[in-house]
Amino acid sequence: MPKSSITVSKKELSPEQRDELLRVLKARFEENMSRHKGLEWANIQAKLKVNAEKLWSLNEMERTGGEPDIVGHDKKTGEYIFYDCSTETPKDRRNVCYDNEGQEEREKKGVHPEGNAVDMAAAMGIELLTEEQYRELQKLGEFDTKTSSWVQTPSDIRKLGGAIFCDRRYNTVFVYHNSAPSFYGVRGFRGSLRV
Repeated sequence: MPKSSITVSKKELSPEQRDELLRVLKARFEENMSRHKGLEWANIQAKLKVNAEKLWSLNEMERTGGEPDIVGHDKKTGEYIFYDCSTETPKDRRNVCYDNEGQEEREKKGVHPEGNAVDMAAAMGIELLTEEQYRELQKLGEFDTKTSSWVQTPSDIRKLGGAIFCDRRYNTVFVYHNSAPSFYGVRGFRGSLRV
């Protein structure tokens, strides 16, 4: 089978996988109505069913422990906005450097992280949360009280070798800096997806 065929088939769920994911997303939607007041599941499900690649991305968010849920609706574009809403940073996305450059720098020293946040997010078809989005998420509940999450880093900070991450401690959202090659067992990343 040609490599391109493998890639295409990976970005599409089987009917069984699709139905199971929609069941999980609907249950989470109904359990957390405070995150998306005024939105109706039937409209969201209809949109998801015609966006196979976005559904695949949501499945990747779910598969890696992100527990995606709807946090908003863009009335201009008609898109629904999903964030990773797991209580702690997604468990299967931890122990990663910020980006590929940081990962390569670390690997030159003989230390091998699980990957990097920027490339993993791109492979999943999602975007890292921005600091602003992270703060919006924290208004919906208490997240990352024991872990932390890389967020999109401004280019001027990244050019100097740094990257930023956030967490919640003492009922306050903190933004920190670290070198981009850094990685920890309690640091991962959260993503967003527009459907």
